[in-house]
Amino acid sequence: MKKITIGVTDCSKYEKYASWISQESDIEVLKLGYTLNNLEEIKKCNGILLTGGEDVHPRFYNEPELLKYCYADDVDERRDEFELQVIDYTQKQRLPLLGICRGQQIANVFFGGSLIPDLPSFGKLNHSKFGEGNDRYHSVKIDPNSLLHKITEVTDREINSAHHQSINRVGGGLVANCFSVEGVIEGLERIDSVDYSYLMLVQWHPERMKDQMSPLTKKIKNSFLKEARNL
Repeated sequence: MKKITIGVTDCSKYEKYASWISQESDIEVLKLGYTLNNLEEIKKCNGILLTGGEDVHPRFYNEPELLKYCYADDVDERRDEFELQVIDYTQKQRLPLLGICRGQQIANVFFGGSLIPDLPSFGKLNHSKFGEGNDRYHSVKIDPNSLLHKITEVTDREINSAHHQSINRVGGGLVANCFSVEGVIEGLERIDSVDYSYLMLVQWHPERMKDQMSPLTKKIKNSFLKEARNL
């Protein structure tokens, strides 16, 4: 069986993402990160998984004054800069891209979009963890005309939630494909999914959903890996 390589961006929970995406025998994982100084190794990859983690610095979407709403110890501009380069490469080389949580946010910023730096501070319900670091769970509504719907074949499902930032202005060439009850954007995809490379961005954490058979976990992963295998 031909091997494929999935680049997974480094983060504090890297092993969880790497294990989730590499459960099939033909998949090798390559850690990508600024601390490894290994951007050149992206040339080995058939697809890229952007992981969760730190808040994106607001200067990257031209609103540096919003830094006060970010978690002070949870901003890493070097990671932002590195991952913006990773995304740039995926677009130039037409690599399949799957973004999770922060991965959705940094990709939206790459395409010229902006973020809500803290949901509760801007009149939205709290979507962050609660208690002893437990994910919240809430429902989402999926646009029936979206690629996400085509992949998952569902229009509503429960997802986990562990974020305090979210999408504000949607980046160029992207469109929201699902929303929480109060209107928080929970997923993005391309407006044109036919003429451009695969891109799926989700705000939840499929790698640690309680129900790993949920279409919002299993089918999303499978669709991404299918594109990587066909590269």
